[in-house]
Amino acid sequence: MEDFRVPDPSTPAAAPAPQAAAVPGWERAALERLLMAQLQEQRAARRWKVILRLLWLAFLGAMAWFLFAQSPSTTSVSTPHTALIEVQGEIADGTEAGADQVVAALRQAFEDSGSLAVVLLINSPGGSPVQAGIINDEIHRLKALHKKPLYAVVEETCASAAYYIAAAADNIYVDKASLVGSIGVLMDGFGFTGLMDKLGVERRLLTAGENKGFLDPFSPQSEVQRDYAQSMLSEIHNQFISVVRKGRGERLKETPEMFSGLVWSGEKAVALGLADDFGSLDQVARDVVKAEDIVDYTQRENVASRLARRFGAAVGEGAVKALQQAGVTLR
Repeated sequence: MEDFRVPDPSTPAAAPAPQAAAVPGWERAALERLLMAQLQEQRAARRWKVILRLLWLAFLGAMAWFLFAQSPSTTSVSTPHTALIEVQGEIADGTEAGADQVVAALRQAFEDSGSLAVVLLINSPGGSPVQAGIINDEIHRLKALHKKPLYAVVEETCASAAYYIAAAADNIYVDKASLVGSIGVLMDGFGFTGLMDKLGVERRLLTAGENKGFLDPFSPQSEVQRDYAQSMLSEIHNQFISVVRKGRGERLKETPEMFSGLVWSGEKAVALGLADDFGSLDQVARDVVKAEDIVDYTQRENVASRLARRFGAAVGEGAVKALQQAGVTLR
């Protein structure tokens, strides 16, 4: 058993152990190490974000390359075939039936040594006379340059600007129930001046030039402005009529209603000389071109194009921001 002893007050107390001498600035050093560790962690996180986003970009790029590489319109074909180009939907700038897309397809089709003839497969209610005029002019140029025929095959509808394009074909083939024609020009809009008066709304429009706002739907239209617009439409209409007469030549059996904007069935169109015969794409390829192998040159907007348009800007902006945050600059 341990003894309990009372210390002798005469005995001197032991000196306390000396404390470690304080190192000057140790707090700052510890804080610097903590901040450096945090900074390294942040840089690592940013680096991983950049890597992940670049991987996504690489994935989208690989998918786009795969889809474009598999597109039949970009494949050079040397064996004898019928070249197909579809003109579907509205003929307007930025659409698949617009001049940029169709002209690019036409050039590929005519330049391919294996294409014996080009067939336009048309199903369109019309659209821009400017876009149709560009396509019509290019068809005439390419036919003269490459000495190849071009045929138009109408499915459901070939009206207005679509017929403007078809008029450049060597022959036009339709179904008996196809809708063909509508050789005319229109300018549509609305006028809200009466409604504005009832609602007590005042239109404040400032222009430099007395006719600058003559198409404004919230301003009244004068007789002079209406006559000017009508004369402009008549001028474009006469251009359309000239194109049809040039393309159809003596086959055209003109009537007073032919250029009035009416549309006819395929059967009536053949009788009037607006079309040549009845036939489908396969029939024309087999019996007219004598090349049953059909190669599609249509310039289509594929999945990659849609992804690029919808998400490309957002993804690109995110990648640039990530690169800048990681200290990477693009010059």
